[in-house]
Amino acid sequence: MSKDELLDKVYDLAFKYEAKYGSCPQCVLRAIQEVLDLKMDDVIKASHGLAGGTGLSGQGTCGALVGGIMAICFVHGRGLKDMDKGRFLKSYTLAKQLYDKFVEEYGSCNCKDVQSKIFGRSFNLWDPEDFKKFEEMGGHRDKCPSVTGNVARWATEILLKESKV
Repeated sequence: MSKDELLDKVYDLAFKYEAKYGSCPQCVLRAIQEVLDLKMDDVIKASHGLAGGTGLSGQGTCGALVGGIMAICFVHGRGLKDMDKGRFLKSYTLAKQLYDKFVEEYGSCNCKDVQSKIFGRSFNLWDPEDFKKFEEMGGHRDKCPSVTGNVARWATEILLKESKV
């Protein structure tokens, strides 16, 4: 499979998973795990509460972006046995690359700001009526799935460029 085909596949999987299951960080991680043959089941589980700007609050960093950073750091991050060996700047550098690409595309890393960019407004995902409006406007049909797909593509591109996978 060519690099472009691989990137298209990870985008499509992340898009499909977000549309079907929700939890953007999990969907990014699952797509990357499948395409790059990584074993991140526990990382995927641990990312669940980070969806929707952390706990569906909309106030924190977009969960898709967090999932992409988690995938990058799964491969390049500092492990427990290495904590006394310094800062591991490579994982910071790669995470910053993904962050910068995300902010360039969406204007902010904050979930509510991303919602405002792609929907023209933000939502309280805990309010049943607002969540209904979110869904009616394409929340899990195309809006958040496209963000999730983009992050999976960009994170995978970074990982392939670094060729440790």
